[in-house]
Amino acid sequence: MELTIGRFCCVLLSLFAGLASGLEITSSGPTSIEKASGQSVKLDCQFNLAPVDSGPLDIEWSLISTDNQKEDKVVILYSGDRSYEDYYAQMKGRVHFNSADPKNGDASINLTGLKSADSGTYQCKVKKAPGIRSRKMLLIVMVKPSKPRCYAEGPTQEGKDIVLRCKSNEGTNPLQYSWDKTSGGKLLPSSAVLDPVGGTVNVRNASAGASGSYRCIVSNRVGSEECTLYLNVTPPPNTAGIIAGAIIAVLLFLIIIAIILFCCCRAHHRKKYEKEICNEIREDVPPPKSRASTARSFTVGSQRSSLGSMSPSNLHEYALKPQYDKIPSDEYERPPSSAPLPPPTATRMAGPNLSRMGGIPVMIPAQNRDGSIV
Repeated sequence: MELTIGRFCCVLLSLFAGLASGLEITSSGPTSIEKASGQSVKLDCQFNLAPVDSGPLDIEWSLISTDNQKEDKVVILYSGDRSYEDYYAQMKGRVHFNSADPKNGDASINLTGLKSADSGTYQCKVKKAPGIRSRKMLLIVMVKPSKPRCYAEGPTQEGKDIVLRCKSNEGTNPLQYSWDKTSGGKLLPSSAVLDPVGGTVNVRNASAGASGSYRCIVSNRVGSEECTLYLNVTPPPNTAGIIAGAIIAVLLFLIIIAIILFCCCRAHHRKKYEKEICNEIREDVPPPKSRASTARSFTVGSQRSSLGSMSPSNLHEYALKPQYDKIPSDEYERPPSSAPLPPPTATRMAGPNLSRMGGIPVMIPAQNRDGSIV
């Protein structure tokens, strides 16, 4: 009985408050909206006025801060029959009232070019004294997945494990990945293991049948993107042939290096030998005789022997004899037992000629075979 009386009192109070203010927000749409970045959204806020609401009409939209220590951010404002749409700098030019005259009961706003930073709880507050009403809405701006990149990891050879990877750098979580084969049997190999969260497909012990075109699709609640990959599984390489070829190549390289070194050493020794031959002095060949020294010795010897037998009394009987009128030669030398020499005769040479030849004018007497003066 007491519970029934309490409920009745609450209903009476509600009716009394409604009659007192008359202002009511009539929007009944969803209070949570999900949109993709770049799209537009309408935040609905319809209201009704009563005759008792006689004060000025004020409409205020604000973005409620998640930190209780910070103030809410006013996004757009209507006051004094005027709209203030560029009130919030980060949404300048992107937020507008849905109606040209909000006082007719439509306080809804439109947001264009949504960004991930626009996510949050928005509050529509309508004030017309003495009534005040508000409505909150949660906006979640989700980023559509960017175009993923598909690639194969590991050696794409038969008998090896091949990992197919798909990665999208942008997108609001959770992201879901799926793989399918677009050629051949259009089914993933039986040994393939799919990871829908990591976006990988592990093809174990791959065979030639795993070759073909593959497609990866990444998606979230606001969109999807895809990429394709062609996998070519090749037979394993001939390891023995590769090793043999490498060994042969190394041996050929070493042989070429050895030939080059041999040629360089041989050329060096040849130059060294030629240099030693040029500098070598033959000791068995006597030095050549000087004809000028032979003639000079012969003349000086004759002068000494002649001067030894000269006396002052007979100097006028002899004429001047030149020192270098003849130069003895080896091929005209004769032994002492040869034919007797002809008697010497005095020869006179002019003084100037003798001086030009470098000689000293002296009187040389004639001698016989035994060396005595005639």
